[in-house]
Amino acid sequence: MSKIEGKAVLVTGANRGIGRAFVTALLERGAAKVYAAARQPETLSDVVARNNGKVVPVKLDVTKPEDIAAAAKHKDVALLINNAGTAGFSSFTNPDAADRGRSEMETNYFGTLNVSQAFAPVLKANGGGAIINLGSIASHVNFPVLGTYSASKAAVHSLTQGLRAELAGQGTQVVGVYPGPVDTDMAEKFETDKTSPQEVVRQILDALERGEENVFPDPTSTQLYEQFLTAPDATAKFVGQTYLPA
Repeated sequence: MSKIEGKAVLVTGANRGIGRAFVTALLERGAAKVYAAARQPETLSDVVARNNGKVVPVKLDVTKPEDIAAAAKHKDVALLINNAGTAGFSSFTNPDAADRGRSEMETNYFGTLNVSQAFAPVLKANGGGAIINLGSIASHVNFPVLGTYSASKAAVHSLTQGLRAELAGQGTQVVGVYPGPVDTDMAEKFETDKTSPQEVVRQILDALERGEENVFPDPTSTQLYEQFLTAPDATAKFVGQTYLPA
């Protein structure tokens, strides 16, 4: 049975980048309704207008408990996509590393945790459903120019593993996604090969339908995972050559 066709889906951070690509792809795959969640839902007016009521804008700042509680009143959700995230581009030695790291943790980790907690009973009531958590290849490898961000995404990876174990009994599939550089606003500072949001989303949704738990949806993330993560020295060399400023 499809995890998407005929289902209601909620996507956080749906107004741009990977989130917006999710909205389009879900509709193309037959989702009955997409709750497109964003801090400023008016930024989704064009998507809402051209989809005949199938896209419902939802005001959701994942750091605000009242927004999360209101969003969880949509009781037909069978697939939750935790996509909202932020990156402060801070190394651990920056004077403001603690402040930036705290902000990233609030959105990337605690936001994902709190939204997942709020929707777990909804998913259970709808037969189990699925949660997709957008981590990063930085969940597995700390990138020097993204030190605090990498730490927050490592926390998302650990959270994903924990949710997978805890929600297995109610039949909820929990998918961890670990992309490399994606051609979005967040990655515009990096001069490296990037994968389109549309291709990343295609890989993720294909993996969801196949029942997979961990997704490396682009060439860079696949290369790092398959060739470097088992050799720490090689990983450090690869990261340094590829991502550190000259």
